Amino acid sequence: MKNMPFTLVIIACLSGWSSQVWSAQSIVDHEMGLSKSSVLETPTPKNFEYKGSMPGADPVLPRAYPGAPPQIPHLIEMMLPITAKMNYCLACHDQKGEYFKKGPQQPTFIPPSHYTDLRHSPDKVSNKIIGARYICTQCHVPQAEAKPLVNNHF
Repeated sequence: MKNMPFTLVIIACLSGWSSQVWSAQSIVDHEMGLSKSSVLETPTPKNFEYKGSMPGADPVLPRAYPGAPPQIPHLIEMMLPITAKMNYCLACHDQKGEYFKKGPQQPTFIPPSHYTDLRHSPDKVSNKIIGARYICTQCHVPQAEAKPLVNNHF
């Protein structure tokens, strides 16, 4: 019974706090998030086409930031799907040992890091592409004039 007044104070405080919480204004769903649309709707992007032409016809594109993977400046539709057994990218870009000798009008050669297992044997250079690096479109992407669904200032 000694703690009864203390318990009543706690209950009174909590009940006052909970009434403030429940009386707060709720946020309308279209005011939440970055897209400023209803969270119950999925925005549909507009149709777009990849720009570019046949391989070798377009110039090398600038990188998005220092150290970024090169962008693909040509169409790749006729080269899909890219698998370990069927990779048309290697026909032009797999010039092992030529990476530092790239000249004008030559494809961007695959860098030495793609021939090295950086996790298990970083000092050993293989004669073939290592691991999942043969799936080029994991990092390298063709370009399109697609409007982003959410504004980005990156």
